[in-house]
Amino acid sequence: MDRVIFHCDLNSFYASVELLDHPELRHLPVAVCGDPASRHGIILAKNEPAKAFGIKTAETIWQARKKCPRLVLLPAHHDKYREFSRQVNQLYQEYTDLVEPFGIDESWLDVTGSLHLFGGDPLALAHQLRRRVRGELGLTISVGVSFNKVFAKLGSDYKKPDAVTLISPDNFRALVWPLPVTDLLYVGRAAADTLKRFGVRTIGDLARFDREALFSLLGRHGRQLHAYANGLDRSPVSSACQENAPKSIGNGLTFPRSLSGREEICSGIAMLSDRVAVRLRRAGMKAAGVSLAIRDPDFRDISRQRRLEPPTCLARELSQAVVSLAEGCWNMDSPVRALTVTALYLISEDQAGVQLDLLGQADAPRRDRLERLDRTLDQIRAKYGRNAISPASSAGVCQGGVQEEDEEGATS
Repeated sequence: MDRVIFHCDLNSFYASVELLDHPELRHLPVAVCGDPASRHGIILAKNEPAKAFGIKTAETIWQARKKCPRLVLLPAHHDKYREFSRQVNQLYQEYTDLVEPFGIDESWLDVTGSLHLFGGDPLALAHQLRRRVRGELGLTISVGVSFNKVFAKLGSDYKKPDAVTLISPDNFRALVWPLPVTDLLYVGRAAADTLKRFGVRTIGDLARFDREALFSLLGRHGRQLHAYANGLDRSPVSSACQENAPKSIGNGLTFPRSLSGREEICSGIAMLSDRVAVRLRRAGMKAAGVSLAIRDPDFRDISRQRRLEPPTCLARELSQAVVSLAEGCWNMDSPVRALTVTALYLISEDQAGVQLDLLGQADAPRRDRLERLDRTLDQIRAKYGRNAISPASSAGVCQGGVQEEDEEGATS
């Protein structure tokens, strides 16, 4: 193989970490969940005995309890998960500096240049990693070994828990092509529905489908998926030492009661937009795009995004754009359980300044004044707390134990 890529996936990560403190529960069906009192009564993770009952991540607790009345529920401890994730990735970096986390419990490793230092056998090295994680941290990993990132990811999913799977140029057609097309990285529900209408149900169907026809159906994404299915992924594994500026910054809220009516929905959007704008200014970034995700009380989701011109870090401009998105895709009289506002296509403030100069924006002085005002508010919040000053338009929507989630990504 020209490259040797590992994908290491911590098995049942949250549940496995919690069971380190509760070894007496290992043989029982156990799930980690949110707080039902705050309307976070969903399953976040489950162990192998719980999986045997058909318990699924993101289903509600009452649904899980119908399947398994004796399901043991444990609260989540996110600080603990972050610390274990850090320790695992630190262990990986003993083998290569090319370690790219993919979420809190998964990482890619490119060991092409360092494999000879550890015996030269990729399967033996993968098993060594698996044994070290289990012996030193008490957790198990599944490792996919392949010649690209996409197939390495498929390999770690192929056999679980505590297993190693090799997907090579010689065997990938036999192993990968019979799998459902939804198992392929970046095949989302919308793409899968489109492909199904044209008889594409497996990864092999996708690989054999006409490439230009896929472009007609899915645009550039279609061509990319065709390449992935045929083993042509060439994307690099990022260095652990590389400082990647985030390309998206988002905040999400699940409300203690559903928002009802245009005024409350707009208030929720205003609060989230303000949070995102503060983080943009702190990072020295501006957003050239924004997205909105809405969840209703029945856990149905809808999302939309749009470009922004000029790029901005102003809460009011983000809020105006997001309200416009909401009005275009949502009945503003329908109840809303959760909202997420995300700033996209981020660029540095210096780049944004150059763009403004080139475009000759007539309102540039006004925008400068507004930005200075918002930065002054940031200083007040830094000294007295972020709730010292809030947008008047957001008053009252978040009283009573809201759960807030920050999102920050190296890719949009």
